[in-house]
Amino acid sequence: MVAYCIQYTRVVHSVVMRLLLERLVFPGWRYALAGLVVVIAGGYFFFGHSGNLGATFSIAPGDFKEQVRVSGTVTAAKDVDLGFATSGRISGTYVKVGQHVGAGTVIAETENGDLIAMLAQKRSALDEAQANLASLEAGTRPEELAVASTAVTSAEAALVDAVQSAYTASDDAVHNKADTLFANPRTDPKLTFNTSAGIKGTVEQGRVAIEPVFTNWAQLIGTLSTANVADIAKRSQMYLMQVKAFLADMNLTINQGFPDTTTTTATLSSYSTTLATARTNVNTAATALTTNSTALDSAKKNLLLKQAGSTNESIAAKQAAVAAAVADVENAHAAITKTRVVAPFSGTVTRMDAKVGEIVSPTASLIGMQSDGLFQVETFVPEVTIARVAVGNPATTTLDAYGSSITFSTTVVAVDPAETVKDGVPTYKTTLSFLSADSRIRSGMTADVVMETGVLRNAIVIPAGAIGTKNGVSYVSIVDKGTATARTVTTGPSPAVGQAEIRSGLSAGDTILLAPVP
Repeated sequence: MVAYCIQYTRVVHSVVMRLLLERLVFPGWRYALAGLVVVIAGGYFFFGHSGNLGATFSIAPGDFKEQVRVSGTVTAAKDVDLGFATSGRISGTYVKVGQHVGAGTVIAETENGDLIAMLAQKRSALDEAQANLASLEAGTRPEELAVASTAVTSAEAALVDAVQSAYTASDDAVHNKADTLFANPRTDPKLTFNTSAGIKGTVEQGRVAIEPVFTNWAQLIGTLSTANVADIAKRSQMYLMQVKAFLADMNLTINQGFPDTTTTTATLSSYSTTLATARTNVNTAATALTTNSTALDSAKKNLLLKQAGSTNESIAAKQAAVAAAVADVENAHAAITKTRVVAPFSGTVTRMDAKVGEIVSPTASLIGMQSDGLFQVETFVPEVTIARVAVGNPATTTLDAYGSSITFSTTVVAVDPAETVKDGVPTYKTTLSFLSADSRIRSGMTADVVMETGVLRNAIVIPAGAIGTKNGVSYVSIVDKGTATARTVTTGPSPAVGQAEIRSGLSAGDTILLAPVP
């Protein structure tokens, strides 16, 4: 227990020091620190423990909001200068000076037809990805199974025909064509023309050997059915190879033949033509047999695949495709949003310097608005997090006067492009507006603001205090069977105070110590 307390104290120290470093831009740090002490006091029971190793944390990827937490002061309602987030040519202005507009009204926009078309494409791709996922999760339809089963039946019938055709072509090639070149071909085959003595003996012995092949093959054909056609097709291919070898020897015999008193050159030429036809027929039958065997094998595999249904891996792949399509839609929508100036709150337009056809830059403020009596919050965001803050970011604000249980909805309406140095630290003045009037809000109140700047999707986020450093390399302590071992990790930007994103080194289901072992 002593070891646990020491390591747990390191977690406290890590987070407390982080809060102390942020006190310059977070005047409400005392309240956060007090709350942190309460949370840490119960940390042992919330996160669990692993013997004397200390408090542990189980890794579970998920979606985490990226937040920037600062404090500020409530100010009275005032004018706000608005501008475009990106460069472009103004395509429309939709309000006039003195006109009252509601929150969310598009005041002006730059040319964005290509972005709108891209958004439509991304939405179409998302619909397709969602449909594919739904189809995969629903499994194979009965109609698809029926089609796959029919394909197997058809392939079996086609292979039966191919086996029979192979036997017929081979029988014709030997018994009706090659045998015309022999005397007594089935009992004591002798060539009827002169040729090389060596090859003559080979083909006469080959003719003797090929006869049992047809005897055995004919017996197989007698038992042929769709149930055993795959096996018989394999054996038929072996018989075909023997027939093709015999016919090749016969062709060589004829090519080496020479005329004599009983055989003329014309006769040998006729033999050659007859044998060539026989070989062509056998080769064609052999090709058909191979093709149909392959087709049956493919049809059977397809049927088995459909009967098995979708695998977890294929569903996960489709889910990933949907997630990617969602991100694409969000990015396309965000790109369009940057081309528009939208009223951040209800109020009156006091200035409209934007003109159709004019090319604008993000640094120009062309439109002015005055809010309808809504209070604002002025705060100063430190340099390390200002890049994540943008006009339109939603935020949750609490006022010290009412405690953290009462929240007010706000939104970022302006971010100063130039820095303001506070106690030697570069900061950027950021203005937020309350979204609705409330009699409880008064000028000068201290406000704590949490701005939502994005979402880390399917990310691994852990307490920042669980990360240690050795020789400049970040690591965590992995707990496995009561033993802690160091594992190197790669971290990303902190999504929120006290949190750290892990880019690599951890996986779902891992258990780590909240205080890494030195």
